[in-house]
Amino acid sequence: MKTRDHWGREDRGRTGMPKSLKSLLMVSPLAAVMLVFLVLPIVMIAIVSFWRATEFSIIPAFSFENYEFLFGSPVTYKVFLNTFKYALITWAFTLAIGFTVAYFLAFHVRSQNMQIVLFLLCTIPFWTSNIIRMISWIPFLGRNGIANSALLSMGVIDQPVEWLLFSDFAVILAFVHLYTLFMVVPIFNTMMRIDRSLIEAARDAGASGPQILWNVIVPLTKPGIMIGTIFVVTLVMGDFITVRIMSGSQSANVGRLISNDIALLQYPSAAATAVILLITVLMVIGILLRFVDIRKEL
Repeated sequence: MKTRDHWGREDRGRTGMPKSLKSLLMVSPLAAVMLVFLVLPIVMIAIVSFWRATEFSIIPAFSFENYEFLFGSPVTYKVFLNTFKYALITWAFTLAIGFTVAYFLAFHVRSQNMQIVLFLLCTIPFWTSNIIRMISWIPFLGRNGIANSALLSMGVIDQPVEWLLFSDFAVILAFVHLYTLFMVVPIFNTMMRIDRSLIEAARDAGASGPQILWNVIVPLTKPGIMIGTIFVVTLVMGDFITVRIMSGSQSANVGRLISNDIALLQYPSAAATAVILLITVLMVIGILLRFVDIRKEL
């Protein structure tokens, strides 16, 4: 809405420039960055997904060949189901751990300084590379690793357990280790905003601890849960290196499918898979956003 002075002229501020133009100029650098580094790459990927490829060259000719092959292959559906399985199981574990940690920090640690110290302790492992933290599980879970050696020495097992490493268990364990913090942070941030008088009122009304948790804290924490869910689900669905290393190349997700196509120089096929993955992730996010308005938290 334009503002005008007492003479009826448009308010141009001290610089003599209309406020609408000034606002446009202020936003333009960020808009240019978003256009160059986000919108254009996605548009290029979508365009390349309709090209054709041979063993030695890429043919920039419009074709649905990549999508026909993608939707016509049963491997595609198995890989997508495997991706959703990893995302769902990882989400469940990260939510349980993240909610518990955030609840303890927000409601059981009274000192703000101690909250900060404990929160920093949670983040210290994440100061290192994801690859290093993931590979560190290999000597622990291996056939002759620390876990099997400890179980053998305690007499729990008679021979080394094979499924600890290079299995779905190892993949999910690595995912939970890598991405739990992305659930802790938004939930903790939301819990710290809860008015403590609401909890006191519920307690005065005779509500028990579980009732307060389920009927007061959980509903008020939904925005943080949804933000953490979006982070975890999108990260897991796009990850490929964790699946390749921790499964010993015995399992696959959509990210690995894209990685394999790129390794074989089949860029149009990789682009088509990436487009389908992007649409799938956007649909998941759209469904999650229908449950809660997270804009209040941003």
